[in-house]
Amino acid sequence: MNNRELYERTDIINEQLARYGVKFGLYKNNQFKEQLFPFDAIPRVIPKMEFEILEKGLIQRVDALNLFLKDIYGDKKIIRDKIVPEDFIYASSGYLPQCEHIVPPQGIYSHISGIDLVKGKNGEWYILEDNLRVPSGASYPMIARELCRRCSPNTFQQAQLEDNRNYADMLKETMDAVNTGGINVILTPGRYNAAYFEHSYLAEKTGAHLANGSELEVENDYLYFVDYSGKKEKVGAVYRRISDEYLDPMSFHPESVIGIPHIFDVYRKGHVALLNAPGNGIADDKGIYYFVPKMIRYYLDQEPVLHNAPTYLPFYEDDCRFVLENFDRLVLKDVAEAGGYGVVFADKMTKQEKAQFLEMMKREPRRFIAQEVIDFEDLDILENGSAIPRKADLRAFVLTGKGTRVWKSGLTRFSRNPDSFIVNSSQGGGFKDTWVLSR
Repeated sequence: MNNRELYERTDIINEQLARYGVKFGLYKNNQFKEQLFPFDAIPRVIPKMEFEILEKGLIQRVDALNLFLKDIYGDKKIIRDKIVPEDFIYASSGYLPQCEHIVPPQGIYSHISGIDLVKGKNGEWYILEDNLRVPSGASYPMIARELCRRCSPNTFQQAQLEDNRNYADMLKETMDAVNTGGINVILTPGRYNAAYFEHSYLAEKTGAHLANGSELEVENDYLYFVDYSGKKEKVGAVYRRISDEYLDPMSFHPESVIGIPHIFDVYRKGHVALLNAPGNGIADDKGIYYFVPKMIRYYLDQEPVLHNAPTYLPFYEDDCRFVLENFDRLVLKDVAEAGGYGVVFADKMTKQEKAQFLEMMKREPRRFIAQEVIDFEDLDILENGSAIPRKADLRAFVLTGKGTRVWKSGLTRFSRNPDSFIVNSSQGGGFKDTWVLSR
């Protein structure tokens, strides 16, 4: 397909994105800075049949993770059957004992899952991470596609691709599916949050109220939205975009000023749905990632459709030995970090850095995973009028309400550094639209 018109208008699209405030925020040296998330007009194109395989594997994975969360905060059969070690669970910073024996509305824990994948040069897709707490990024391809359509309508009249404008409808249907009676709210920590644009954009598109903690209050075991005039409306579902520890100062971090006192009590009593459920961090702990293929076999009695990157746990003696013997060809990840932080490539380390890291790994084996470096696919980006290859991943969005569905789009992030595999926006990356072909 000829997309020249679209490519020639890349600068116009980026100017429009800046005008709409499509930015992300970073805290650095105790200062808040906003910067643009650069858009590249060359889309990632996924053929229909290829996406169908991705769709099947992503649904399978998220269904298994939801079953794991229900089990780990309930009967803990997966521990008793020795599929996952008990001490491995309880050592995770993502495990919240406050969530024990709480079953959320409709038994759904991860309503919005952001699953990060890369496509190897061998044509196979690999799962890199499962993001089940507050995954962000859907708004960027949504608004980029909208602006691309305006700038180059001819491109989209010719292209046979899935329409990605249904994400807001999917999100609203997900909130409605678990709503306990009342309005839908998107809870934001405020405009200084890195993803504030997304919070406001999704609220506008879904018709949900955008609220901060000061606009929500608990009364008689129910949650209410209080508008500027003092009018109260009962809240049935909260798509919360703040971390567990700041959600409720009475149950978690006592110094939180962005949460809502006693909201966790309302949730515990089943009077409000929280999307995603508190305690999900245990399932997107990078160490737990190692066990997801076993979960699929254990809970669903199926073989995984999509595979993890080859991963090793220094927690296990055999894996630790493998890591020590093959250190220079591995990438090491701190299980509690996110956003591209805590990722180190062994072959880029100095001799002293290697010695220090190995000492730390031996001292804290639960803290790290090691993975083989996947030579993943390069995608062309436009730079100074020429197409040049850069590493890129894909964040797929999987929504679970009345059923589990995969959005036929996604956030493709790319590295602007030719020598880097790190694509996160916080590390200077850019993004592309993701075209899923309809035939």
